[in-house]
Amino acid sequence: MPDHVTGFPPIEHALEQPDGLLAIGGNLKVDTLLMAYQRGIFPWFNEGDPILWWSPSPRMVLVPGHLHLSRSLQKLLRKNRYQVTFDHDFPAVINACANSRRSSEGTWITDEMITAYTALHNAGYAHSIEVWREGKLVGGLYGVAQGRVFFAESMFSSESNTSKIAMTALSEQLLAWQFKLIDCQVYSDHLDSLGARQISRAMFHDYLKRYCSLTSSCANWKQEWQWNDLR
Repeated sequence: MPDHVTGFPPIEHALEQPDGLLAIGGNLKVDTLLMAYQRGIFPWFNEGDPILWWSPSPRMVLVPGHLHLSRSLQKLLRKNRYQVTFDHDFPAVINACANSRRSSEGTWITDEMITAYTALHNAGYAHSIEVWREGKLVGGLYGVAQGRVFFAESMFSSESNTSKIAMTALSEQLLAWQFKLIDCQVYSDHLDSLGARQISRAMFHDYLKRYCSLTSSCANWKQEWQWNDLR
């Protein structure tokens, strides 16, 4: 794909092996990323590799408000031990997501990706959820909002269950804002335990055509979140 991106191949052209690989090359400019997300395509590549664009099938999704909350997680939330904020420190969250993977199996959240998604955040499309304890960032996630769809990208936790707290806050707040879908990209046992499910690429694309064009009811992402506010 040329550096100057004018479009992507039809998602039906994505490979079966490796699952969902659609295009190689291009750039990570804000307009290119927004074009990709609206079509259900996302970048994912390792340091030193060309930019790889993916549209896997099946797709892992979660409906806002349908997150499965274990009794232990509900009990932890009621204790109000943690403070949860939205868009208070996007750079810290994306760097923490990168570092948590870099120290283990390696990360696809390269410096190039951090720069690109920070630009998306500055443009008002990428957002972070932060979980704090006594002023220290201990968990969170980030992703991209388009219309009434949130495309979750990565999460981290430095204390037990803090990434689940971030996902709970996201799910409940998106429900209040009348979002319709959270894209979780690909299957994992962790996401399955939270209530996410798999749908076909075609069904996912139909959802995007219906929901990405809708206007969000969210007036301001930057805020604090309280469990009791929504229960």
